[in-house]
Amino acid sequence: MSQIEDKKDIILIGSGVMSATLGTIIKQLNPGWNIKVFEKLESSGQESSDAWNNAGTGHSALCELNYTPEQADGSLDISKAVKINEQFQISKQFWAYLVDQGMLETPEKFIKQVPHLSFVEGKKNVEFLNKRIDSLKDNPLFEGMEFSDDYETLKEWIPLMMEGREPGQEIGATKIDTGTDVNFGALSRKLFSLLEEQDVEMNYNHSVEDFKQLENDKWQVTVKNHYTGKTEYHMSDFVFIGAGGNSLPLLQKTGIEESKNVGGFPVSGMFLACTDEEIINKHNAKVYGKAKVGAPPMSVPHLDTRYIDGKRSLLFGPFAGFSPKFLKTGSYMDLINSVKPYNVLTMLSAGAKELGLTKYLIQQVLLSDEERMNDLREFIPNAKSEDWELVVAGQRVQVIKDTDDKGKGTLQFGTEVITSSNGTVAALLGASPGASVAVEVMLDILQRCFPAEYPQWEDKIKEMVPSYGIKLSEHPEIFEEIHENTSKSLRLSTGEDSVLLS
Repeated sequence: MSQIEDKKDIILIGSGVMSATLGTIIKQLNPGWNIKVFEKLESSGQESSDAWNNAGTGHSALCELNYTPEQADGSLDISKAVKINEQFQISKQFWAYLVDQGMLETPEKFIKQVPHLSFVEGKKNVEFLNKRIDSLKDNPLFEGMEFSDDYETLKEWIPLMMEGREPGQEIGATKIDTGTDVNFGALSRKLFSLLEEQDVEMNYNHSVEDFKQLENDKWQVTVKNHYTGKTEYHMSDFVFIGAGGNSLPLLQKTGIEESKNVGGFPVSGMFLACTDEEIINKHNAKVYGKAKVGAPPMSVPHLDTRYIDGKRSLLFGPFAGFSPKFLKTGSYMDLINSVKPYNVLTMLSAGAKELGLTKYLIQQVLLSDEERMNDLREFIPNAKSEDWELVVAGQRVQVIKDTDDKGKGTLQFGTEVITSSNGTVAALLGASPGASVAVEVMLDILQRCFPAEYPQWEDKIKEMVPSYGIKLSEHPEIFEEIHENTSKSLRLSTGEDSVLLS
């Protein structure tokens, strides 16, 4: 019997979009493998994947200015923007495949087409934006992106943001209509419903307490059943830790060598949510600005059209804060408990390096309601306090690790994958672009952890992701065909008559 036919027991920890994606891919590649999911909350997609806990931006670098940093010589490095866009195209293709196969119905319930814009003020920033579009315009992934600093054009693009602005101000924007808003919580729940139909065992109100690797490389996973109060022991050939901010403490409990010299720094977020439907309906876009000096990339201000809980919403933020919790439902001891003898120097080194970030977070925590409104008024000059309310968003744990180029205790802003040397455990850490690139990241984990099986899976992977192994940015004709097909399958349209359910 070949290795691909051997039954394997898989444990997925956490019921967000990462575990949902990995489980769905595995069931497509090898339906006979046994999968168990453990989630400490009562239902899926309630932490980092929940629509109120993240920006819902289908991160494809269409509007995120931090993905195209300016170099010392004045040129822009667009490599990260291209990579992230390529990764999001993979996610869209996989979702489209599931829709075409009848496994995911009504895609408009989790993904909507919403224009993506970048907006800046000041001569230097407008020049940067011009330079950015010049650097991206010849890449097929960014085709259709427009730049304007014309007052009347901007009034058409972002009417709400232009109210109260006089002609002659130095402002500019880029706009591309093919951006998306994704409800990753709704997507997670849809995928887990699909997995349950495929005999995946869902265990809610079950928290993973510990791990023990046996001599045969299998894992004994200790689980607390909160329904019965009893401790359970489950065996697994492979464990995936996709528990949001709690992934780091769980990874540390495995004791694998790769978990050493890794730390985490929690950053909380808040948004201002509009309460006036008339104002909400004046804006139809995700508009990203530039991060303030000292601010982490995840705190880039943006004004977002969202589709949440069956209706259109408008959010502005995020405002950063500090909580030692690693999850919204976590413990105030999470940060302290994550400091170990083997990572304390890494953590202290990061603290010394990131004094600017510390100062920024203190300033954010001390912001008054009126100061937050003043930040909003940089986007909407006529914004009134009575039309907005503060909403607490999710926790993000930024990875701290030692790197060859930046030395000890380097704070990482992005998505990090850690796998054991024998491929029996993998963990997903970090933040943005996160959920948007889940499919590519999960395929990477499978390639790392199942090297014997992976070659036999590649034909099926290419069926699910037609561009697999191809850089779409280098093949415009293939990208055009795939983009057209995925847009049709996912029913992406700028029309306002599409279903608003989530």
